[in-house]
Amino acid sequence: MNELIFRPRRLRRTPLLRQLVQETKLDAADFIYPLFVRHGSGLQIPIRSMPGQFQWSPDTLVEETSRAFDEGIPAVILFGIPEIKDACGSENGNPNGIVPSTIRALKKARPELLVISDMCFCEYTDHGHCGVLDESGYLLNDATLELLGKASVVHAEAGADMIAPSGMMDGMIGAIREALDASGLVNTITMSYAAKYASGFYGPFRDAAESPPQFGDRGQYQMDPANRREALREVALDVEQGADILMVKPAGAYLDIIREVRDTYDLPLAAYQVSGEYAMLHAAAQNGWIDLRRCALESLVSIKRAGADMILTYFARDAVQWLAAG
Repeated sequence: MNELIFRPRRLRRTPLLRQLVQETKLDAADFIYPLFVRHGSGLQIPIRSMPGQFQWSPDTLVEETSRAFDEGIPAVILFGIPEIKDACGSENGNPNGIVPSTIRALKKARPELLVISDMCFCEYTDHGHCGVLDESGYLLNDATLELLGKASVVHAEAGADMIAPSGMMDGMIGAIREALDASGLVNTITMSYAAKYASGFYGPFRDAAESPPQFGDRGQYQMDPANRREALREVALDVEQGADILMVKPAGAYLDIIREVRDTYDLPLAAYQVSGEYAMLHAAAQNGWIDLRRCALESLVSIKRAGADMILTYFARDAVQWLAAG
C-alpha cells in the first residue's frame, strides 16, 4: 500500500472536528418565514397539504410572528386571502385590505420585525391569475404593471419594509420602483422573484392561499423549468431596473440556477423552498421513510451551499429549534 500523505478523514473523526471545519452553516438569521393571513379573529386554520402550517387571522399571526422573532427569525413574508375577489384583484390595493392592515398590526407589536409583502394578484383575482386578463385569457403585462405600482405604494405606506413582486411581469421592478420613489418611499426595498419557474412544486401553496387558476396554468408568464440561460436574462433585467435583492424560486430543483446567479451578481440572493418541497418531506417522514429533521436541515444547507444568502422556508421555526437543540 502506498503511503497516504493526505487523509481527509482526519477532520471527520469527531463531531466537534466536523463542526470546526464545516463550510456552510445555518443560522436563524438566514430564514424568512412565509405566512398566510385572512380576515377574522382567533383563527389558526390548518392547511391540509402543509402539515404544521396555518391560515392565521391578524391577531393570531401577530402572536406567531412574535414567537418567531423571539427565536431569532428576522423577517416574515405575507400572503393575503381576501374576502372579496374580482377580475383585477382590487383588494390588493385597498389600504384597509388584509395585508396592509396586518402589516400595521405587526409593526405596532414588533417594530423591528422585517415585514415583506408578496406583491401579486393571484390571491385577489376571481380567475386566479396574476394580473389583468384580456378576452382570450392572456395576461396583460403593462396594465398589470400599473396595478402593481399602486398596490406596492399602499403596502409600503402601511409599513412594509420590502415589496416582493412574484408575478414575473416584464418591467415589474422598474414600475414598482418608479411608483415607490414618486410617493417618497425611496427606502422601501424591492426583493424580486427574478427567476420564478412555472413549477409543479407550488401545488400545496394554492390550497394555502386559495388561489388556483380557474383555467390554464401560469406558463405564459412564469419560466419554463427547462431554461437556464433565460433565467440569467430575467435576473439581468431586474438588476438593471434597480432590484435590491434577487430571488430564485423554487429552490431545491433549481440549485444550479442559484449558483449561476450567485456567481454572476453581487446583490443579496434569496431562494424560496416552496410548499411542494416542504410537503414532500413531511409526507415521506409521516410514512417513516426519512428522518424529517435530518432531511429538512440537509435540504436547507444545500440551498445555502448553492449560494443563497437567505431562504424563504416553511421550516423556519422548526429549523431554528432543531439548530438550537444541536
